[in-house]
Amino acid sequence: MTRKEFDHISAELRGRVLATVRRIGKNGELFPSDEDIVQETLSALWQIIEKGYPVRNTAAMAITIARNICIAGLRKKTAKRTDLADFAGGYSATENTDISDVEITRSILLRELTPTQREYLELRYEEELSLDEIAERTGRRKSSVKTTISIARKQLLERLKKDIL
Repeated sequence: MTRKEFDHISAELRGRVLATVRRIGKNGELFPSDEDIVQETLSALWQIIEKGYPVRNTAAMAITIARNICIAGLRKKTAKRTDLADFAGGYSATENTDISDVEITRSILLRELTPTQREYLELRYEEELSLDEIAERTGRRKSSVKTTISIARKQLLERLKKDIL
C-alpha cells in the first residue's frame, strides 16, 4: 500500500476511530485529547502496513489499535489513582521515618538562609513559578531573583556536603 492510498483510507477511518475513542473515553471525560489517540492509532496502523504485515481489514485493525491504546491509558490512570497513602498502613515505619527525617533536615537547612532566599526557593520549587513570575510577584529584577536562588542553592549544597562528609 502506498502512502497516498493510506492517506485516503485513513481519512475514511478517522471518524470511526474517533467514535470508538469517545465511546471508550465517555465523550472526552477520560482522555485529554481524543484526536491525539486517533493520530497515534493511524500512525501505528501505518507502521504495521509499512513493515509489510498482512492486514486484511484495515478498519478492524484500526479499531483494535485504538481500543488497545485507550485501555492502556485507562490502566495508567487507574494505577496513578491507587496510592498507598490512601490506605491505612500504606507506608512502612521506615518510610514514615525517612519522610520525617527529610522534613527535619529541610527545615534546619532552610533556617540558615535569609528570609528572601527562603521565599524565592519556595516560590520556585514549591509553587513552581518561573523566574519571570517570581520577579513580577516580588518586584525584583529577574537577574536578581536568579542570583539569589543560585546562591541559596549553593549554600544548601555546601551545608549538605559538610554535614554528610
